[in-house]
Amino acid sequence: MHKPNYLEARSRDKRDYQRKDFSFDSRYLEKYKGKTYYIKTYGCQMNEHDSENISALLEKLGFQRVDSYLKADLVLLNTCSIRENAHNKAFGMLGRLKHLKNEKKELIVGLCGCMAQEASVVERILKDYKFVNFVLGTHNMYQLPEVLDQAIVDNSMQIEVFSREGDLYEGLPVVRANSFKAYVNIIYGCNKFCTYCIVPYTRGRERSRRKEDILLEIDQLIQDGYKEITLLGQNVNAYGKDLYDDYNLGDLLEEIALKDIPRIRFMTSHPWDFTDKMIEVIGKYPNIMPSVHLPVQSGSSRILKLMGRRYTRESYLELFHKMKDMIPGVSISTDIIVGFPGEDEEDFLETMSLAKECQFDNAFTFIFSARDDTPACRLEDNTSLEEKENRLQRLNEVVNEGFLNKHKQMIGKTVQVMVEGVSTKKNQYYGYSETNQLINFSSQKKLNVGEIVPVIIEEAKTWSLDGKCSE
Repeated sequence: MHKPNYLEARSRDKRDYQRKDFSFDSRYLEKYKGKTYYIKTYGCQMNEHDSENISALLEKLGFQRVDSYLKADLVLLNTCSIRENAHNKAFGMLGRLKHLKNEKKELIVGLCGCMAQEASVVERILKDYKFVNFVLGTHNMYQLPEVLDQAIVDNSMQIEVFSREGDLYEGLPVVRANSFKAYVNIIYGCNKFCTYCIVPYTRGRERSRRKEDILLEIDQLIQDGYKEITLLGQNVNAYGKDLYDDYNLGDLLEEIALKDIPRIRFMTSHPWDFTDKMIEVIGKYPNIMPSVHLPVQSGSSRILKLMGRRYTRESYLELFHKMKDMIPGVSISTDIIVGFPGEDEEDFLETMSLAKECQFDNAFTFIFSARDDTPACRLEDNTSLEEKENRLQRLNEVVNEGFLNKHKQMIGKTVQVMVEGVSTKKNQYYGYSETNQLINFSSQKKLNVGEIVPVIIEEAKTWSLDGKCSE
């Protein structure tokens, strides 16, 4: 049994990690043929991509995927720990599985992902959720076949969570969620240690994949007919810092842009690491989508300092406006936290004024959620929940008005939309523009998923746009 330890997880010494090629142990190949699995994914795109790897490992074991946990022999929760709400959802699901397991004694239940890296979560499972068969951490996902097998064979709970990241495994199998868009990990972990954030503890230090491995994976995706790739990392802008002296995300983006791939995206960015080279490359190549997620978190320099963000309101705005000037038609989205410990009305009004100035194209807004063992959870917090909810409502009114105003400016314009699927209405489709706007549109001809078509915008809504295909 290996249980997580926060002190070990926080360590950032200069230890080396090795690149290794994954090899599936033939002892487990198709061992559970005829069994079914259901995987529930919470959280970010990195978790979604992890679930693609987990699904492939399970299918090599012989499991077949089903669309309901009620039909499954194995239920696996791939969890998120970024906010308390994500915790509550996962534990709520475990509660339902507890009742189900009373009826289906042979049901196997597993928990993996970021929550598995939290010491308090593992202790709670050991105390209150003893029916869980195994818990597997983010750093040793590749051990899923042996951990699952041992849990079943020994009929005992297996806790296998490495507190510190180990070697970086290449070649994990993957079952892609669709056939035209793909996620590609380029860097794991984060070294920033924002005071409210648990990610550096659950995902470890920053570790970049070799550019050769990334480019090889992308070449294969292009060969397989993929039209869009999204480069992933907890702090994608830090790519290459741990591997190269003079090669970073700007260089990687440029190499990928020269390949025959229509759409390239990346996320998530930290303002601290956003370089002029990156801005120049994004503005230069039309197949790098002009859509940047740039979390600001607060418009108050005082609160940003308490958050450990390492930039000021002024430096964020300088970067924001530089992107607007240098990247034609760029769309910038953001994250904003209200009610951070110590935030007063003046701090909040600075956030409001920044939101009004920036007129973000999208914004994910949240009330501060304290995470165990992070510095922010020990800060004095004198603001009532009622006041925090009031601030969130006021902020949302501002950002939502901005979304609608920007969308109204799109009426009459033609945008390129990648078809994602078919709507419930006849001749209706939906997809995303180059700037990541959701477009619902009609077409007189039949369209294929993954096809990129011109759409004339006819109607603006707060969260989406309506139009018609002009071909």
